[in-house]
Amino acid sequence: MGYPEPVVFVVDDDDSVRIALARLIRSAGYRVEVFASAGEFLATASLAACPSCLVLDVQLPDIDGLQLQRELDGACPIIFITGYGDISMTVHAMKAGASDFLPKPVRDAELLGSIELALERARQLYAMRCERDALCCRFDRLTPREREVMALISEGRLNKQIAGKLGTVEQTIKVHRARVMTKMEVTSVAELVHILDRIDMLSAAENRQFR
Repeated sequence: MGYPEPVVFVVDDDDSVRIALARLIRSAGYRVEVFASAGEFLATASLAACPSCLVLDVQLPDIDGLQLQRELDGACPIIFITGYGDISMTVHAMKAGASDFLPKPVRDAELLGSIELALERARQLYAMRCERDALCCRFDRLTPREREVMALISEGRLNKQIAGKLGTVEQTIKVHRARVMTKMEVTSVAELVHILDRIDMLSAAENRQFR
């Protein structure tokens, strides 16, 4: 499956730094978008539209880079750059899921290497989100009663047992069961259980990605 072209976001309040970083990143063949503040970035950037990473200055005029990292809450990998960093700040950022923490002036090869690794992580996250969203879309088609029936099917219950549990007749359960299988796009209970497990796994994996 093909994915949209990745983008590198740059947030730095220094005009000359933004221009230099944008030029470098474009020269390596990446699409880049630049912002002068965290507020501008939050108001404009679309993190869900494609795989992306963020090259982020720690010292910013509105909210600082570490606070922005907290607000993004793992939405994309972050490469911090700063001329004022210390060990404590670096450790804090990395524990919070930063992809890298680089001192200014940033060496071109080091930054591009970090971007390549960050975008690879971003592609993995994007792929997981796309798969999870597609599977959740199937789940969302189900009525509340069909979800109850599906949960019992996934436990290995027979139609007669499900009917007794839900206080209805076996024929009604057969109808619900058929609709569940159709809406979830599966042909067996094993496939159904696999999809439910996959949704849980993808959600958990995304939550762990950059935290």
